[in-house]
Amino acid sequence: MNSFDANAWETPRSTAFTPAAFVLACAAFVLAGCGGGGGGGGGGGLPVFLPPTTTPPASGGNDDTIVASSTVAGLCAAPRTGTNPETGAAYPDKAGTLTDEKRWVRGWIDETYLWYGEVPATLKAADYATPVAYFSVLKSPAVTASGRAKDRFHYVYDTERYRQLSQNGVAPGYGMEFAFVRNSRPRDLRIAFTEPGSPAASAGIARGAKVLEVDGVDVIAGTDTATINRGISPTTIGESHTFKLQEGTATRTVTLAAASITRTPVQNVKSIDTASGRVGYLLFNDHITTSETQLINAVNQLKQDGVQDLVLDMRYNGGGQLNIASRLATMVASSTATSGKTFERLVFNDKNPFHLTPAQTIIPFHATSRAGVTLPRLDLSQVTVLVGPDTCSASESVINSLRGVDVQVNLVGGATCGKPYGFSPQDNCGTSYFAIQFQGVNAKNFGDYGDGFAPTCTVADDFDHALGDPAEARLAAALAMRSGGACPATASAKALPGLEKSEAAGEQPYLLHRTPLREIRLLEAAPSPG
Repeated sequence: MNSFDANAWETPRSTAFTPAAFVLACAAFVLAGCGGGGGGGGGGGLPVFLPPTTTPPASGGNDDTIVASSTVAGLCAAPRTGTNPETGAAYPDKAGTLTDEKRWVRGWIDETYLWYGEVPATLKAADYATPVAYFSVLKSPAVTASGRAKDRFHYVYDTERYRQLSQNGVAPGYGMEFAFVRNSRPRDLRIAFTEPGSPAASAGIARGAKVLEVDGVDVIAGTDTATINRGISPTTIGESHTFKLQEGTATRTVTLAAASITRTPVQNVKSIDTASGRVGYLLFNDHITTSETQLINAVNQLKQDGVQDLVLDMRYNGGGQLNIASRLATMVASSTATSGKTFERLVFNDKNPFHLTPAQTIIPFHATSRAGVTLPRLDLSQVTVLVGPDTCSASESVINSLRGVDVQVNLVGGATCGKPYGFSPQDNCGTSYFAIQFQGVNAKNFGDYGDGFAPTCTVADDFDHALGDPAEARLAAALAMRSGGACPATASAKALPGLEKSEAAGEQPYLLHRTPLREIRLLEAAPSPG
């Protein structure tokens, strides 16, 4: 069986695709179409979603014959010069046209896109001004059972900017996560949590604070969304913005300078005594490299405490390294449940575009750390996970894969984001293209959760209590379920009115200011055998 090492972030490749590294990325949300004003990405490393345009391309041409992408790769309307920082070699770009770039996009989609047969055959390259505009429509038009687009994850990113994000693993920020409880007017923008030692934490900002103004612009009813976006998604270190906050009944204005934030992915590890036994709790926010040691330490602490159950809080975990997800699942379950079992299998289109053997598509339940040390186990047959629309990608893999080996996973909160699909970002002419290329399935071959996983117990996010506080609504419901065995009627009844109003407007609370590296499922495969 092939092993996977996800210790380093993936960067886009400037050569023809090979079985190197694959990522699953969750669509990023931005303040756009929120009742007037600007919108769009807002900076902070968020992906750019570009609509098609019907302006004729400057280079002309309407040849829609699909060619092998390798025959037009690197033929660029504006070739890059100099050295590629990723490889140390000269860029492979040669003089070409926008038509060449569009032909590359069409060929690459036909070769690697999971649903290449569903791309409408009526699309004409000449109807789109740029390869990015053309790419934006080269996807499946199908919808999920709920009516959402099946492919909500098609996007592009500037290659150099993405490379820098990939290598650094960080982006400018204040160390506070913004969550829109309501993203259309009257908006409700809250602080979901802060990072220890960050500018936000140093300013005394805590979970639940409501953002009233950004740089003097009214967040609740204002139409200048461009200014709001710039403030909540800084793009450079040292960039300063002013926030008017409501904290309880008091208001204050603070100015924060963006910094390079060191994230603490595992927080609030504790044991809670209940009438039916001791329950462990941990908040897990990011599947990043540093989380492995923190997760191992947390499980060792909970094991020492003799916990009989676990509440795993991943309501804000957008994903990350798939091998971290595998190790977390292993530490939750018993060796009997996971030994020799598949954590996740990757399913590609019928062309097998990356030429992987069946063994190379398997991600196991890793029983050891990256350093080869045997992982501690809680040996649980069930676990409760606190979830919401920001629970995505690798986090959903933890849920799906544990269910695949018959570990009971109870979900408390809201529906997850629905991202069982993945891709390998591909560079061409300075743009990295992200298109769905595979689906992840568990040991029971299940991976159809495009509408997300529905909660076992629906409970609204509670911004009036700290995360990890037994009185916080979602954690309180999880503890009550352990005692009573069912979702507390009072919890669901209390949550439903707000949720129904939000969902009627197509909204649920979600986080902002996420870079692509925090919204992905990432793994790096061993090279294909010669």
